[in-house]
Amino acid sequence: MNHKPNALKKGDTVGVIAPASPPDPKKLETALLFLEELGLQVKLGKALKNQHGYLAGQDDERLADLHEMFKDQEVKAVLCACGGFGTGRIASSIDYSLLCKHPKIFWGYSDITFLHTAIHQNTGLVTFHGPMLSSDIGLEDVHPLTKASYQQLFQETAFTYTEKLSPLTVLVPGKAEGALVGGNLSLLSSTLGTPFEIDTRGKLLFIEDIDEEPYQIDRMLNQLKMAGKLSDAAGILVCDFHNCIPVKREKSLTLEQVLEDYIVSSGRPALRGFKIGHCSPSIAVPVGVHAAMDTAKKTVVIEAGVSGGAH
Repeated sequence: MNHKPNALKKGDTVGVIAPASPPDPKKLETALLFLEELGLQVKLGKALKNQHGYLAGQDDERLADLHEMFKDQEVKAVLCACGGFGTGRIASSIDYSLLCKHPKIFWGYSDITFLHTAIHQNTGLVTFHGPMLSSDIGLEDVHPLTKASYQQLFQETAFTYTEKLSPLTVLVPGKAEGALVGGNLSLLSSTLGTPFEIDTRGKLLFIEDIDEEPYQIDRMLNQLKMAGKLSDAAGILVCDFHNCIPVKREKSLTLEQVLEDYIVSSGRPALRGFKIGHCSPSIAVPVGVHAAMDTAKKTVVIEAGVSGGAH
């Protein structure tokens, strides 16, 4: 059973944490001004400015920030400053019963994919795969649609992805519907064989990635295929694969050939070209809600990720 968090309203407080790598301080400052423009108050996690190698502090520090923000009655949403690396290190230590007791908006993408999968599968809470503060909103030139994605947190309205947002290509024709799950391909493949293994049965699976060569995408899609994750899915949304081009290998398959080998051969209805992931614009989607794809119409209708109930 899916549980939608309450929608935000102006004046609400949101918590900002870094459960993976530390954010760029200047870009984060810029992004916090954006949150204020939305009419939101901000609480910063204690470990937000910590650094431990490529991590934003020790595992227990990042974990404590996550727990504290969910526990804090004043905080209505938990927003991730950036991705990077490290969420898989804390997933097994999260108190999922605490998250069930205090359901609220959780927002991020990239390395945060591991937490989307872990939280949704352990609690049923709908979370948001959306553009992050320092790594997206903090940039000098932010696409209006990237900023507009944050409006999904305030509105209990369904969202339809059409070619008005980006050109879409049919890889496998057909209709499919189910809960929308997925995210970053590297992180999804890293869940396999763990207690947080992505469940794609009867679901719409969306995938994206950045800076991975075709042979690396090949390896990860092959792993998903052999684990039955592609054939289990009701349908597949191929999102942005930013800068996934051959660099080290002169003789390489193209990204298109790799996608053809795995996505087309899965036989599941599939569309490609969604501006979801490491791209501009970066469109947010709620994870765990019902979605319906029609390749003939080139549309995906996605339920609202929040409930309009008062809090």
